[in-house]
Amino acid sequence: MARKFSSGTLLYRHGESGLEVLLVHPSGIYNRGKPWSIPKGVPDPGEVDIDAARRETREETGVIAGDLVPLGDTTYKKSGKRIVCFAGPAPTEAAPTCASWEVDRAEFVLLAEAETLLHPDQRVFVTRLHDLLD
Repeated sequence: MARKFSSGTLLYRHGESGLEVLLVHPSGIYNRGKPWSIPKGVPDPGEVDIDAARRETREETGVIAGDLVPLGDTTYKKSGKRIVCFAGPAPTEAAPTCASWEVDRAEFVLLAEAETLLHPDQRVFVTRLHDLLD
């Protein structure tokens, strides 16, 4: 049985109060108390990871990702799902919206807040982004 896999982005910008990253929250009553996530999803057949990350970000938030660099991957401890992440600056005009039924919130949050909001197994991407930008 193939393991689950997703590809996503951690887009960032410098806001008035500091560095911010774009996160999404999954929709549905059963997800109300669940953690936030990077915009991500399953690559289409034949689609490379970085293209899937760009597409999923656009589909979920309406934001078009530009230049991206790899932030590596992580594997969920419980499910074994593997997540590959790419980072890049958000377009200056980025105005995230809930562009998909899959998310009920899409917004920029301060990097420190992202560390508490994100799924615990995705928090490594915040650390890696911080290291990348230092």
